This record gives sequence, C-alpha cells and structure tokens, in this order.
Amino acid sequence: MSELRPPATPPAAPNPQPRREWLGPPTAVVQPVTPQATRAQRIALLAGLLVVLWLVLQLFASVLLPFVTAAGIAYFLDPPTTRLTRAGFPRGLAALLMIVALIAAALAFALLLYPLIIAQVGILISRVPDYVSQFQAWARHLITHLQETLGPEYVGDRLRDLVGSQAGAMLSFIVFAFTHVIGGGFALFSVLSLAVVTPVVAFYMLRDWPKAIARIDSWLPRRYAGVIRAQAREVDRILSAWVRGQFFCCIFLAIYYAGAFSLVGLDLGLLIGIAAGLLSFIPYVGSITGGVSAIGLGFAQFPDWRGVVMVVCVLITGQILEGYVIYPRFLGDRVELPAVWVIFALFAGGAAFGFLGVMLAVPVAATIGVLFRFWLRRYLSSPLYHDPPSP
Repeated sequence: MSELRPPATPPAAPNPQPRREWLGPPTAVVQPVTPQATRAQRIALLAGLLVVLWLVLQLFASVLLPFVTAAGIAYFLDPPTTRLTRAGFPRGLAALLMIVALIAAALAFALLLYPLIIAQVGILISRVPDYVSQFQAWARHLITHLQETLGPEYVGDRLRDLVGSQAGAMLSFIVFAFTHVIGGGFALFSVLSLAVVTPVVAFYMLRDWPKAIARIDSWLPRRYAGVIRAQAREVDRILSAWVRGQFFCCIFLAIYYAGAFSLVGLDLGLLIGIAAGLLSFIPYVGSITGGVSAIGLGFAQFPDWRGVVMVVCVLITGQILEGYVIYPRFLGDRVELPAVWVIFALFAGGAAFGFLGVMLAVPVAATIGVLFRFWLRRYLSSPLYHDPPSP
C-alpha cells in the first residue's frame, strides 16, 4: 500500500512590496483669512448706532418712559437680587420678591402720605390770596422805604404801585406752577402705563439681567472688547454709586426736613420738606427751593421772629447733616460727577426729551465723563501731546 502523505504545499509567494506613487510635496492647510475692518467702517458703525439711538428716542419718546423706568428699577435692584440668588433662591423668585417689595413700598407711600400731601396742597391753594396780599404789602413797604432813603427822583409812586401788583402776580404764578408740578407728578405716577406696565417689564428685565449683559458682551467687537468692558465697568461703578447714593440721600433728607418743619409748627412743613428732599438729586436746587419756601412761609405765618429763627435752624442743621454725614456716608469720593455737569445734563435732557430726558441724563452724563477721561489719558500719552515745539 502506498503510504498516505499530505499534499505538498506550494512555496509561499514573496510579500509584494507596496507600490510607491509620486503624490507631490505635502500641501499646507489653508486657513481662511479674516478681513480686517477699516477705520472708515468702524466710524460708520459707531455713527450708525448713534443715529439709530437718536431716531428711536425721537420717534418713540412718548412710549419709552415705562421701559426706561423699568430698566432703571432693574439696574437698581440687581445687586440685592444677585445676593438672594447666591443665597439659594432661583433668579425668577428673587426678582419677583424684589418687585413685590417695591410695589408694597409704593402702596404704603400712597396710602399714608398721599392724603396728607393733597390736604396740604389744598391748604396752600386756599391761602394763596392771603399770601399774595401780604407779599404785595411787603413789596410796597420796601419801595416806600427805598423812596424815603433814595429820594422820589429815583423811586416814584408809579414804580411802587407797579412793583406791588407785579409781585402779587409773580407769587400767584409761582404757587400755581408749584401746585401744578406736584399734582402733575402724582398724576404721572398714577397713569396706567406706569402702574401696570412698568412692574411687569421690570420683573422680566430683572430676571433676565445677567443673560442680557452676557448677550451684549458677546456682541462686542473682539478687537476692542477689553477696552469696552473696562470703560463699562467704570461707568457702572460711578453710576451705581451716584444712583443708589442719591436715592438714600434724598430719602433721608425728605424724612428729616418733613419731620423737622412739622415739629417747629410750619403749616406746610410736610409738603416743603418732601419736595426739598426729593429735589436734592439736583445739586443745590433742593436746598435753595426748600430754604426759600420755608423762610417765606415762616415770615407769612409766624407773628414774631422766633418761628423764622427755628425754621432757619432746621435748614442749617439739614445742610450740616447733608454735607458732613449723609453725603460722605452714601456717596463719598466714588462719584466723579461734578455738580455743574449734573445740572447741565438734567436741564439739557429735560429740554430735549422731557421727563424721559431727565431720567436718561445722569447715565449719559456718566458715560460721557468716563469716555472723556479715557480719551484724555490717551491724548496725554500720545505724540500729539508730547511733540516738542518747533524751533
């Protein structure tokens, strides 16, 4: 028998060598080239934004007041809302608690002080004829005294009668304007748009405030994002110090003047004290208005000098508290807004856009001040300033 053997396996074929093909030199990865913006494009973008903002204010100034007020409320209440959020409250619940607390404070003010203020306005209107007659008599007496001192060739009887009649007309106009402003201010806050729309818009703005800031930050041009953030932080520092500081200063001054004038027996002390305190956000205006009104009513009401001296003592004490206690405590040196600049901004904003312009005046003034100081630092470090004079 033939022996069974496994079939012979064929020899293994040699491993084929990989075929090399010439593919050419390695090509580098091409990155897309981002076009650089020109100076003209940057200036055009800034000018376009300013024009759009101006047109929005011109076209929608009549309906922007609730939204601007809501933005101011959200800006003012953002720090305590953030503290509540850090304490564990959801942002929406914290915003709702802040808005409810603000509404409760406004209702308490309306329920407690509004009837008293309206009653004092009625007393003021009823006493206008007496004040007019007293003022006319005082003006005639003054002209008579000047006539006796200087002689009839300088001060005549016709001038005395004219000054007396015009003095009464001026006083009547001032009292009417004052009562109209007071009534108009309270009517303004009782408008449906401010009473209903503003709290709702303020709640949504306060709830979404961090998201809105982050979204605006993402829109900043990358080249100038750092500079814009630094200037925005400086504006926020100055504006928050001024707004919150002035708020507490006005509240404390209104409480002090209203209580002190009422204690000395001034009939319209509550009305004058609240007006003087609330007008203190305009430098010197609140003090001058409250002082002139209180002293004038003191002369008309009190039969002797004792009451007028007490009113003057209240005003002097208020100025000492304002200059050495209240303002250093709540404002200090953090606010870099000169008084003249604030007064000009308030009057310019009021002339341009009315009450809306008054509300926007201080933020715009703070922004312009920060940008001017930034430009001034750049200018003082530039060759435009350091170039030596030509020989």
